[in-house]
Amino acid sequence: MTKVQFAPISSAVAGAAAATLLGVVAAHWYQPWIPAVGWSAALSYLVISNILLLRGLQHRHTVRFGPANVVTAVRSTLVGVISGIVVASFVAPIPVGLLVALLVPTLLLDGVDGWVARRTNSASELGARFDMEVDAFLLLVLSAYVSQTLGIWVLAIGVMRYAFVAAGWMFPWLRRQLPYRYWRKVVTAVQGIALTIAATGFLPLLDVALIAIALALLVESFGRDVVWLATRRSMPIEVVGADDGGHTDAAGRVNVKANDAEHA
Repeated sequence: MTKVQFAPISSAVAGAAAATLLGVVAAHWYQPWIPAVGWSAALSYLVISNILLLRGLQHRHTVRFGPANVVTAVRSTLVGVISGIVVASFVAPIPVGLLVALLVPTLLLDGVDGWVARRTNSASELGARFDMEVDAFLLLVLSAYVSQTLGIWVLAIGVMRYAFVAAGWMFPWLRRQLPYRYWRKVVTAVQGIALTIAATGFLPLLDVALIAIALALLVESFGRDVVWLATRRSMPIEVVGADDGGHTDAAGRVNVKANDAEHA
């Protein structure tokens, strides 16, 4: 059996760990504590996400991790640290500056991995799925943090994708392959930007409006896709399963189309 080359994974995680270690040190100087619940959440995410990634690599008999996946692995590590900070915020004050400082590169790297994949011609369904799951979890974590100040309704942004997936278990026609729409990526980017701005607390009078607009765009994106799928529910279903992938959309689904895969 072909074995995965783990050197790129190790270097990516090591680099991300070094970068986030500085953030942890900064947090310690800001406030001399690191809540155990925060550490537990961060470590749990990193362990589970890496186990799932390795399973995906082995299932596909992948022999090369790919430069774009290295970028996504770094971003995933940052998401783990962000998750720990957000969970800690539910039990004690956190350094918001540190949270934002981690969010900015995390959002910027979301565009880097796709660019690297196109430059290296290394797009793959696994890479797109990896990128999608990191995006989805980041939005869930951010919406949980912002909901503490703006209200529980903000959680709709982070939960919507997972609710759609759950609905697909009950209604198989929701798992039909969707046509490519670049608008989905735009909507996803808007969610991250709006939630980050709201997390800073710098624009208290505009936070609600920004999040409301972002949520409205997300509902529109989901709604359009659901209508498209509903009009074709009587046709033979080509189910998009857990092992299929390609293009990441705002609804958190993966369209199986090799040319649209974001990275490998």
